[in-house]
Amino acid sequence: MRIAVLLKEVPDTYSDREMNLETGLTDRSGDVVADEVGERAVEAALRIAESLDDDTVVEILSVGPDTAADSVRRGIAMGASDAYLVSDENLIGADVTLTAEVLSALVRQNGYDLVVAGAMSSDGGTGVIAPMIAEHLDWPVLTNVTEAAVTGSSISATQASDGAVVELRADLPAVVAVADEFADARYPNFKGLMAAKKKELNAVTLADLGVDAEDFTHPRAIMVAIDKRPARERGEIIDGNSTAAARFVDYLEDNNLI
Repeated sequence: MRIAVLLKEVPDTYSDREMNLETGLTDRSGDVVADEVGERAVEAALRIAESLDDDTVVEILSVGPDTAADSVRRGIAMGASDAYLVSDENLIGADVTLTAEVLSALVRQNGYDLVVAGAMSSDGGTGVIAPMIAEHLDWPVLTNVTEAAVTGSSISATQASDGAVVELRADLPAVVAVADEFADARYPNFKGLMAAKKKELNAVTLADLGVDAEDFTHPRAIMVAIDKRPARERGEIIDGNSTAAARFVDYLEDNNLI
């Protein structure tokens, strides 16, 4: 069995994030890391591989600049056997439709049986990559899962929400998106870190995949304008006295909130 895990490099959530007002792109010149939910996806794939006790392999797929190699190697350090980094100047600022098309082409080319991703990245936060890849491949997709296991030719998963816990199952091949509530990712050991450092990643271009980033017969999202978020203004403080309720109602009416 061959499992692909989508792992993305993102700005560190503990650092300030800025948008370049000229290009409309996220400034990635600061601290960058492998996305935490992507690491949970790696953990999910490794647990599945370990439970099968066969020749199952886990491989990392990523789209990003060449400089993302260190973040991609995080998956190798955790236990994945190989990694593919799609890097192409025509992918700078790629929207989710193009990213999903590229990853789907790579999945199809490598012949995976299962794709595991994070439910939502910490930078873009669209939460649609996994379903879009499934649509491209015509595979079933299980989203927002907190547990996953493969038995025979199918995958079962637990999906937790505010109102219910749902047990899901789909025939393979399939796509699975793990939630932030999935188990914490394991810490790489020294052997894994050394292996990742020496590992040469598979470099992939759009030409290798037969994808044309300039083909606008496909839907594409194009940024047409960007501006800084206005500074927050200090709100009105209403003291808890006998007039508080009336003043609060007046405030809601004045701001068309009721």
